[in-house]
Amino acid sequence: MSFIGNLIWILFGGLFMSLGWLLSALLMLITIVGIPWARSCVTLAHFSLVPFGKTVVLRRDLMGRDDLGTGNLGLVGNIIWFVLAGIWLAIGHVLSAIVTAITIIGIPFAWQHLKLARVALAPVGKSVVTTREAQMLSEKLGRPVSLI
Repeated sequence: MSFIGNLIWILFGGLFMSLGWLLSALLMLITIVGIPWARSCVTLAHFSLVPFGKTVVLRRDLMGRDDLGTGNLGLVGNIIWFVLAGIWLAIGHVLSAIVTAITIIGIPFAWQHLKLARVALAPVGKSVVTTREAQMLSEKLGRPVSLI
C-alpha cells in the first residue's frame, strides 16, 4: 500500500517539494557552516519524495540518550534552520497541501504535506524511520513516539 501511495504522491507533486529540500541542501553546502543541515536536507528530501510507510521520531527516543542535536545546541540549530530554510519549506508544503486538498482524492496528500511542514520547521534532533520501527519503539517505551 505504501508503494502505491508513494507512486501517486510523486506523480502529484511530491517530486517538487523533494527538489525544494535538495535545493535547500545545496544552499546549505554553499555556506560551509550549513553542511550539517545539508545532510539532514538530503534525508528529508528522500522522506518528502516517498513519505508513506515512514514517520519521524525524536532521536532521543530512538537512540535512548541525548546527543548534540537533542539538547540546547539542537534548539539553536533549529532556530537557525527556521530562519534560513525551515519557514520557506514549510510554506511550500502548506501551499502544496492547499492545492492537493482542492480535490477529494488529494486530501490524504494534503495531510502528508501538513505533516512535512511541521518537520520542516524544526528538523534538528529528529530521525526518519519506518512506521514499523516506530511501532516497535513505541511498544518498547510504552508510549507513542511518532511525531507526525
